Amino acid sequence: MNVAISQPVGAGACTTSRASRFPLGKTFAFTVFDDTDNSTVENVGPVYRLIEELGLRTTKSVWPLSNVGCGRFLRTATLQDSGYLAFVRQLRRQGFEISLHGVSNHHATREVVWAGLQEFVRLIGEYPRSYSNHSLNRENIYWGAERFTQTVPKLCYKAIALASRAKGRKFEGHTPGSAHFWGDICRQYIKYVRNFVFNEINLDRVNPTLPFHDPRKPFVNYWFSSSLGADVSSFCNTVSEANQDRLESEGGVCIIYTHFSKGFYDGGVLNPRFESLLRRLAAKNGWFVTVSELLDFLLTTRQEATVPAAELATMEKRWILWKLRAGPS
Repeated sequence: MNVAISQPVGAGACTTSRASRFPLGKTFAFTVFDDTDNSTVENVGPVYRLIEELGLRTTKSVWPLSNVGCGRFLRTATLQDSGYLAFVRQLRRQGFEISLHGVSNHHATREVVWAGLQEFVRLIGEYPRSYSNHSLNRENIYWGAERFTQTVPKLCYKAIALASRAKGRKFEGHTPGSAHFWGDICRQYIKYVRNFVFNEINLDRVNPTLPFHDPRKPFVNYWFSSSLGADVSSFCNTVSEANQDRLESEGGVCIIYTHFSKGFYDGGVLNPRFESLLRRLAAKNGWFVTVSELLDFLLTTRQEATVPAAELATMEKRWILWKLRAGPS
């Protein structure tokens, strides 16, 4: 299979000033990227009903291929499950973005990645525009120590990895010649790839060049950072009343990376703290669009998409310091 390698999608399209900020006179921007791990209709359906009721639009990732028995998160529903497929298609009709979290719960060769992308197109109707690497999958692109451009953070990461599940793991999605290489496919078909997650609601404070291109990682068109919200507890911490008000007062941007399967709906009820905070947030003058729609807009507000070296170095340092405090996982 030969796939042509193109220039970064949308490169050179940025013509207006960031001072224009958000459409429709909105004060700030807020969205969510939902990681599909352990997701089922039963545990995330009620969450999406609330989001739809409040008029928010977010991004939900999926696996287009069936789970592999020796992979992780075997309880996760995939697009091969008819009920889950119907649920995901309904979300898309309602205006939610459907994205990719790898093609399955296990390592994929180049051929399997391509088959998964074609299955995504067959079932969803288009290629995914955004993507996040999954766990320890070998086809992950620029993952592990290869996330870093600076020597010290890279060495620190390797030390952390020795004490974690990532010990000895290889990530080869960006490595030509590997059976798991699909970097050219990623560049051809996927516009945005998730990178670092920060304990900060306003991403303008840590990644003002959002989304960004890094010419040292040519197989990714644009990277995007996100705000911490892995489970219901960390999500609620990030969108606390004080943080909501600060995001609004600073006119900032928030893309929370979360797992709606982790405690948001438990025991037959939505987490009351989560529901209260989301209703409060939705009542504000925010621009509530999908991840790709927000990133598309941000690209139009500046001339340069390549991340400044100093900005990237600061992000790498901040992330690895947080990881060192958090300990191996």
